[in-house]
Amino acid sequence: MMTREAEQQFTEELRQYAKEAMPLSSLSDKELEIRLEHLVTQRLNGTYCSSRQKANIVQNVYSSIRGLGVLDTILKDDSITEVMINGPQNIFIERAGKVQRLNASFDSEKRLEDVIQRIVGAAGREVSQASPIVDTRLEDGSRVNVVLPPISLVGPVVTIRKFSKTPMTIEQLIRYGSITEEIADVLKTLVEAKYNIFISGGTGSGKTTFLNALSNYIPKEERIITIEDSAELQLANIDNLVSLESRNANNAGAGEITIRDLIKSSLRMRPERIVVGEVRGGEALDMLQAMNTGHDGSLSTGHANSTSDMLSRLETMVLQGAPGMPLPAIRMQIASALDIIIHLSRLRDHSRKTMAITEVLDVKEGVIQLNPLYEFREDENSTLERVSGRLERTENPMVNIQKLQLAGKKIVI
Repeated sequence: MMTREAEQQFTEELRQYAKEAMPLSSLSDKELEIRLEHLVTQRLNGTYCSSRQKANIVQNVYSSIRGLGVLDTILKDDSITEVMINGPQNIFIERAGKVQRLNASFDSEKRLEDVIQRIVGAAGREVSQASPIVDTRLEDGSRVNVVLPPISLVGPVVTIRKFSKTPMTIEQLIRYGSITEEIADVLKTLVEAKYNIFISGGTGSGKTTFLNALSNYIPKEERIITIEDSAELQLANIDNLVSLESRNANNAGAGEITIRDLIKSSLRMRPERIVVGEVRGGEALDMLQAMNTGHDGSLSTGHANSTSDMLSRLETMVLQGAPGMPLPAIRMQIASALDIIIHLSRLRDHSRKTMAITEVLDVKEGVIQLNPLYEFREDENSTLERVSGRLERTENPMVNIQKLQLAGKKIVI
């Protein structure tokens, strides 16, 4: 059998030959694959090679010409949830919540840059030394962030958050232990009654996943506008759905379309609800104003370490969009716009849990009042290695029940 080293050398020789001798521009994908299969059989010339090795060689050569090279194999592995490429030689993956180094690399920095340009170009984006940072996505919806030298000191950096082939549902969240059936019923009622819900959490806590699951409670006859940096939401069963995606400026500094631009534009598109994938800056003000001007039932997410931290971060974001706005006015905007904050965390055992569901009340003595409805409590089975517990109802009654009454919903909290 051909050794791994011999296989790699053979693959590289074929790749060079194919690039130099084949009319690549005039061959379709299928024709190229067939030509490569014939070439491999011909070049082996009696050397024993298993059918699996032969298929790998063809696939690797094909990927280096038309695909994404090493990335193609990684992206096909459904057990991998995140890919981190720190220059051509250092590839890390996340599998089952744990990060590990992969025994694979790109041939050179130039090869990695070629793959990056292929990814970015396919999504209609641009990245270069003049504009070295870009957020984009793969064809399957996987989220991609690219940082090029000289900003990155380790070579081109690519981070990919894999896109789930099956949209997350509340039923799956129940199976994973993130919420209970009782809480799922409560959330369903709140979404249907058009409560404005904000999902907060740290990196990798599952905010987008939870938002996706929650969005599937939106009645299918409503008109929904989704706004994201890189489109990754998978809303099912919504017929009247418009998905908008922001765009970076091109190398000439023109053509930028921000989340703020999209929120403002969406208000002229007769939305019944607006779903903003994530707020990070001044667009928070536009989102809050949309929630305050008749677009109840809107959903969004943001980075924070706790529910109260999320309120502080929203204040900072609004100030980025309106530097002269008084803090009391900002707090009034937040308190009147948001109804519910759901806080998620990634815990010490790498599990993702819903930590709190909190009602946002009025401003009192200059401070936004919070009313915790559910809180995660660890039980006696918790250890340092494993977290055990559940989201439990607090003794606090729900205060703002007007939307439930207007929607004719039974008060379930």
